[in-house]
Formats: sequence, structure tokens, C-alpha cells
Amino acid sequence: MKTMLIGVQMLFVAFGALVLVPLLTGLDPSIALFTAGAGTLLFQLITKRMVPVFLASSFAFIAPIQFGVKEFGVGATLGGLACAGLAYLVFSVMVKIGGVEAIEKYLPAIVTGPVIMVIGLNLAPVAVNMAKSFDGSGNYDGKAMTIAMISLLTAILTVVYGKKILSLIPILIGIIVGYVVSLFMGVVSFQPISDAGWLVNPWSVAIANGSYALPVFDIAAILYIVPVAIAPAIEHVGDVLAISNVSGKNYLKNPGLHRTLLGDGLATSLASLLGGPPNTTYSEVTGAVALTKSYKVVYMTIAACTAIVLAFVGKLGAVLKTIPVPVMGGIMILLFGMIAAIGIGTVVRERVDMSKARNLIIASVILVVGIGNLSFTLGGVTIGGIGLAGIVGVILNLILPKDKE
Repeated sequence: MKTMLIGVQMLFVAFGALVLVPLLTGLDPSIALFTAGAGTLLFQLITKRMVPVFLASSFAFIAPIQFGVKEFGVGATLGGLACAGLAYLVFSVMVKIGGVEAIEKYLPAIVTGPVIMVIGLNLAPVAVNMAKSFDGSGNYDGKAMTIAMISLLTAILTVVYGKKILSLIPILIGIIVGYVVSLFMGVVSFQPISDAGWLVNPWSVAIANGSYALPVFDIAAILYIVPVAIAPAIEHVGDVLAISNVSGKNYLKNPGLHRTLLGDGLATSLASLLGGPPNTTYSEVTGAVALTKSYKVVYMTIAACTAIVLAFVGKLGAVLKTIPVPVMGGIMILLFGMIAAIGIGTVVRERVDMSKARNLIIASVILVVGIGNLSFTLGGVTIGGIGLAGIVGVILNLILPKDKE
């Protein structure tokens, strides 16, 4: 019983962030629960059930999914995301052949830091518009702003003052408090809960409401989305280092970083093919592992299986869909700002010398290309936004002389 409770607790820690991504991007949260569980089990299979991590929805892909659905459609976006998962295979081979240094050579902090910043800053207008209105249009509504600010303040206070398990779930706490305030303000509709059954096939529901379509492999969508995999792949290395430090084992060597990258990538491809957002290792769960000293992989297996079971509970998915837009908007203000701050932290942590012209050029071009959403069309294929920013950054890092002052 104790083992079961610890395993379910791991899912509880990840739950808020897990369902946030599909709620923000229009994908189905119940399918996201299923793909998080399935992806975690696949990761365990590839890494010989040695690494105690939980995989779930990746924030890095929020902007590409939002743009991709609007520009290419749901099917083409899912196809592009599945190919982004396969990009991890390239990184896995690089590590297998040349070690961690191979990734550092092609994807140093001066490239990955600004790319991560672009991912966060690109989403800033979306967060503000959702905080200001109940329909995400940005038309100012006093009630909406009140709810958003309470959700935001709650999450901030939980991060700063939360003790033990509370400090690991600021997003979930912020959403719960914002939802309660929304109930008192009378802006929550319970109709989706009344309409939903207890046991449902989430794919049938998603197809009916347009949040799932069979993946289509469109070259324009693939070229737009795949380069975004650069940022979460680098984050993956940091997450594996973190869980290694927490558990006192060197997972970079055994089972090996090449295996963990492969597991993460294939889990992302599986999730995308099934209609969920791409997966990534969750640092919140790593924090919970450190706090509870629960290093056994079986806890993550229980969390994964619980997520899969919950995916078929229709009432749960319906409850998530009743969360008002401003609640999510308030959380997004913190979340997307934190993503940008992580990018800055990447540059600072690696002590990148920004007085050098080479580094200034790389960072400047990545930021303007990404935030300005620069794009170009070649042979009927359009490449732009975050993906183009990542490609340009890699190319500049390779061609600019490193001793150039």
C-alpha cells in the first residue's frame, strides 16, 4: 500500500504541468495522461528500468503546437512532433559515438540559452491575452484580471514559501485556488461535466471536438517543428544529471545518456502519434524523489499506470475543460517568464562571455529571428520562428571563428 501511495503521489506532483500543455494548445488532456504513462513505460523499457524519472508534457513545444495547429492543422502538427522525437535519435548517436562533448560542440550554451529564451518570450502575448479576458482575445475584463492575478500570486507564494511537497506543485496549487475563486465569481460552467460519461474512449471524444486527427507528415510542418527539439534535448541532459545527483548513481554511464535520449525521443514520437503533446523528463518529479528519498523505478511505473487508467475517466477530462481561461493565463505569465529565465540561466551558468562579438552576434540573431517570427519559403516549404532561430544559431556557432573578438 505504501508503495502504491508513493507512486500515485509522483503522478500528483506532475499532474498540473502534465495537463496544462494540452489545455493551452487545444490537444486533449485525457490523451495527454495516457501518452505520459505510455511514454514513461517505453522509456523504462529502453533504459533497462534503471532511471527513476517520469515523462510528461513538454512546455518547450507549446508555441510550435499553437502555431502549427493554426498554420498546418492538427494532423500535420502531430506528424511534425513525431519527427521531432526522432531528432533525439541523432543526438543519441552523437553521444554514443563522441560522448556528451559531441552535443556540447554543436549545441553550446550560447545557442541553447537564447533558443530557450525565445520559446518563453514568444508566448508572452498569449499569456497576457488569456489573463485579460475569458475568451483569450485580450479584450480587458476586470473579473478575468482578478482571477488571473490571484492564480499568479498563489503560484508565486507557493514557490517562495511552500514547504515539502507543496513547493513542488505550484502550478497545481495556483490552478486550484484560481478555480475556487472562479466558482465564487460564478464564471464556471459545469455543462461539460454533465455531458461527459464516467468511462470514455478519449480518442473518440477528441476526434469529435477536433483535438485529434491522424498524423500527417507534411514537410513544411516538420521543418518548422523539428529544430525545436534542440532545447528540450539539452534540458534532458541537465535532468539526467539532476536525477543522478539525487540518487547517487551515474545514469550518464549506466544505462548511458544515449539510452535516456533515445527513450525520451521515442516516448515523444509515441505520444505525438497517439495525439498527445511531446514528452520530457519532469524536474518536479525529480524534486519529489529527492524530498521523499523514493529512488525505486517501480514508483514511476505505478504513476505511469495510474495516468493511463485516469485517461479513460471521462468526468476527469471534463473537469479540466471547465477551468476558466484567466486561471490558465495567470499561470502562463509565470510559466513562460520562467522558461525565458531558464534560458538566461543557461548562459550565466556556463559563464558565456557576452563581451565577445561572436557570442553577441549569435545571441542577437537567434533572439530577433525567433521573437520576430522571421520566416522564408524555399521550394514551397516555409521555415520560420523558433525552428529557424535554432537552425541559424547552430550554423552561426559552426562558422564564426571562436577567437574573433
